[in-house]
Amino acid sequence: MTDRESTLLAGRVKRIEQVLGHPLPRTLTPPLPPLPEEDRDHLREAAEDLYWNDLEWEKLTGEEQLDEGFLTEMAFPGFLAFVRGLLLSVAMPDSLAPPRPSPEVVQDLLGFLAARVVDLGELASEADGDDREHREAELKMTSRLVNLVLYLLHDLDPDEVGKVEAAFTSG
Repeated sequence: MTDRESTLLAGRVKRIEQVLGHPLPRTLTPPLPPLPEEDRDHLREAAEDLYWNDLEWEKLTGEEQLDEGFLTEMAFPGFLAFVRGLLLSVAMPDSLAPPRPSPEVVQDLLGFLAARVVDLGELASEADGDDREHREAELKMTSRLVNLVLYLLHDLDPDEVGKVEAAFTSG
């Protein structure tokens, strides 16, 4: 992850903490032994594919676009469900396997999303016309997706999310 991406993520976390008035809860500790690198890469790549697929579907259909913006949580259902699955810490009683939360993969995904935000910011500033509008819309959705993944990673409750969203919307 580059300095710009790390700074973006650290800034988001700091702003969320300022709005909430307390540090974010620590993320889950990955179980031991660590997830093998090839498994971690596979999960990250699968989530990135979901991001691209959800984004392409939104481009084709425009289903989640409103006059004032996009419903990011509805535009990226597969991606967000996958992130929730990566953070699952409780399994059903009849499950054949115990839960294996993988917050390290979610951290990798936050790096991917932060890189997209940085790249889209540059692409939007260089584009014009319809391409600029498209890039700016993608930038807004991906930027919001960073927030949604942070909320999941730090297990914020609905009241906390509402408070943060209200502050982000007004500021």
